[in-house]
Amino acid sequence: MIKKLLLVFIAVASAFVGRAQKIQSPQEFLGYKLGEQFTPHYRIVEYYKYIASVSKNVKLQQFGTTNEGRPLLAMFIASDENIGRLEEIRHNNMKLAGIESGTGSTSMPVVTWLSFNVHGNEPASSEASMWTLYDLVDPANTTTKAWLKNMLVVIDPCLNPDGRDRYVNFYNSVHGIVPDPSPSAREHVEPWPGGRVNHYYFDLNRDWAWQQQKETQARVGLYNQWLPQVHVDYHEQGYNAPYYFAPAAEPYHKDITKWQREFQVTIGKNNAKYFDQNGWMYFTKYEFDLLYPSYGDTYPLYNGSIGMTYEQGGISAGLAVVTRAGDTLTLVQRVAHHHSTSLSTLEIASLNTQKLLDEYKKFFDNNRTNPPGEYKTYVIKNNNNGKVSALAKMLDRNGIQYGFGLSNKTATGFNYISQKTEQFSVDANDLVVNAYQPKAVLLHVLFEPKTFIPDSATYDITAWSLPYAYGLKAYGVKESFKPANAKWGVLDPAPLTNTHAYAYVSAWQSVNDVKFLAALLKKKIKVRYAEKAFEAGGKQFTAGSLIITRAGNDNPNFDQVVTQTAASLNQEITALSTGFVDKGSDFGSDAVRVIRQPKVLLVAGEGVNSEAMGEVWHLFEAQIGYPVTLVKYQDLGRTKLGDFDVAIFPDGRYDDFPSEKLQNWIRDGGKLIAIENAVSSLVDKKGILLKRKEEKKDDKDKEKDKPVKIYGDRERTAISSSIPGAIYKLKLDNTHPLGFGLPDYYYSLKLNDDIYELFGDDDGWNVGTIKKDGYVSGFVGSESKKKINNGLLLGVQPMGRGSVVYLVDDPLFRSFWENGKLLFSNAVFMVGQ
Repeated sequence: MIKKLLLVFIAVASAFVGRAQKIQSPQEFLGYKLGEQFTPHYRIVEYYKYIASVSKNVKLQQFGTTNEGRPLLAMFIASDENIGRLEEIRHNNMKLAGIESGTGSTSMPVVTWLSFNVHGNEPASSEASMWTLYDLVDPANTTTKAWLKNMLVVIDPCLNPDGRDRYVNFYNSVHGIVPDPSPSAREHVEPWPGGRVNHYYFDLNRDWAWQQQKETQARVGLYNQWLPQVHVDYHEQGYNAPYYFAPAAEPYHKDITKWQREFQVTIGKNNAKYFDQNGWMYFTKYEFDLLYPSYGDTYPLYNGSIGMTYEQGGISAGLAVVTRAGDTLTLVQRVAHHHSTSLSTLEIASLNTQKLLDEYKKFFDNNRTNPPGEYKTYVIKNNNNGKVSALAKMLDRNGIQYGFGLSNKTATGFNYISQKTEQFSVDANDLVVNAYQPKAVLLHVLFEPKTFIPDSATYDITAWSLPYAYGLKAYGVKESFKPANAKWGVLDPAPLTNTHAYAYVSAWQSVNDVKFLAALLKKKIKVRYAEKAFEAGGKQFTAGSLIITRAGNDNPNFDQVVTQTAASLNQEITALSTGFVDKGSDFGSDAVRVIRQPKVLLVAGEGVNSEAMGEVWHLFEAQIGYPVTLVKYQDLGRTKLGDFDVAIFPDGRYDDFPSEKLQNWIRDGGKLIAIENAVSSLVDKKGILLKRKEEKKDDKDKEKDKPVKIYGDRERTAISSSIPGAIYKLKLDNTHPLGFGLPDYYYSLKLNDDIYELFGDDDGWNVGTIKKDGYVSGFVGSESKKKINNGLLLGVQPMGRGSVVYLVDDPLFRSFWENGKLLFSNAVFMVGQ
């Protein structure tokens, strides 16, 4: 009897253990097959938390939140032996890279990192991530168990939760009981701004190096703590395209190693094997190149990984859509394709662990002993504390080592501004970056003055050199010099000796100064600016310097408010006991103007480039902390413009432009700021004096026979009139308020070949002009290059009591173009005062 009871107990216990070990698949957990409907982000999170609660082979980490408060997650999956060694594996990678001291081992597990759904309206990959996770933790899956013996897998299920939910919520709200596969159905047409972008309408796949967005800062911060050997970024493209996977298209940046190129082919062939077995269409080596450094494939490549993009056709496809080929593409199919490449990549990484780790170590060994490029030291002159601080923060986020000053006070190097090699002096607070360091490749890619482009057909911008992006004077030195100091000689502003001043003066030369101005205006402190340079208290101040006088500020806590605001922002201010200056105009003269606190309107909605609008929105809210009102373009007709002082029109296509209403408002004292294609929308409107610069051709040119177009050359022909993103140097009138705080030149990132005629003397101000020698770096088609010369790119047209500011190029491009933030702020706060 006892034996029988014991046997029953054992049988029950065994059954219980069997049930306890059973892990639910996504279908079992969610209640539907993956691809039958879209899974909202919170349910994806719940599945990952569920797996973390039932599997001993995972560790779930929340590493941040989005702007809308959704969690950012990373799931670490490893074998029984390795799941408790995560920190050991991580530190080993850091040692192999030379970031931590000690000797790293190439006998440790390889780290493969899978990043899903960076664009919110490319949602199939987050669904596939759950399937991939289940395959890795399913106790019955002996295949993946074998892979995990020598591999740690990291899964980021959704890089852009805010954008994903925007898309999923839209789709779920408009589709019927049965999905409509007709491309014309409303479920395949997203409303503005679409789900691609994050809360501030940024493309997070262009932000890896710049890290301007909250999500990217958190994600790349975690990524740089690990530096995996393999990284895949999952995307979708137009639904008429078949699946794309590595190897990538040309151009490859020249710093991408032979091994990185070869292993892309190895992985691609393995992916192709499974796609061939299933009869699925795919392509490689086309369209998606490896040049621009801020993608989810190139950034890992420049950090020693095998970085790749996988693209499934599917944007706007919903649950089902009829393609141009007449096939019906379903979400079920899209999920299956991403799941296949996920497992294929893990398989091939596991089979090549030793080679991956050996080449990873070799990459970083070469960085430290033989860095790429002709320049072994970069010196950035610190004539602008704010911009140098911003650059230093960006280098910190990327793990690039730097210091300040040199033991020798002079050096010879390539001057980024003059484009000549010359001798220069090095001061104690000049930022110095030595190339002999673990992040040497990334450093070289970000700092090289001219990007080598072996093929002109590129997918993104072709110039981004940080000295130009930040508007800083810099030198590339061929010798290796170590910085003299790890920190600045002066870390904090000098303490004030006079806290009951006649006036306080602040520099105006970076976005930090704009933030200080915004904070004072919000606290109802009246601020003035100097229209001309002056000297006072033994110091020199440039035009645009902020002057906060006691006069006009009746606040009994005036000194306390100004000084505490400055201290909270680490802002240097100078206290003056008199308004009688040593040189220049006294504070009571008409050369000192009051900055009227502007009420700002930002145009949004259909027709507006959402990413361009997001750059402006983010600058106001997240960077300078100044209020801005978003108004739909379609609502301008019933908007009371008199409630606003400034109206900003970002890049966009503005049909039925309300020119007459806007011009009446401008004449009454309003200020319109037009950017990129918004400028084009104004041209030819009555009252607008800006004229497009037309190419002049003489009769001989007209008589020349045009060559017959060749169909096979159509892409190359189009390239001759393209400019995917190149740097030009403008001549800047920095005596005009639009140029305050900047030198007499300005580096602009041109994304098109638009250029305008110079204003006549009585028509407006030619603030930023370009000559035929303005080209600096990046690809420009031959026809476009001929067109971009002797014209206007920055201008101001007075109109009644108001003005129109023309910014032909985007000064806030992806928010990493630090050089333009002060220029744009001048347009908002300085022009027209």
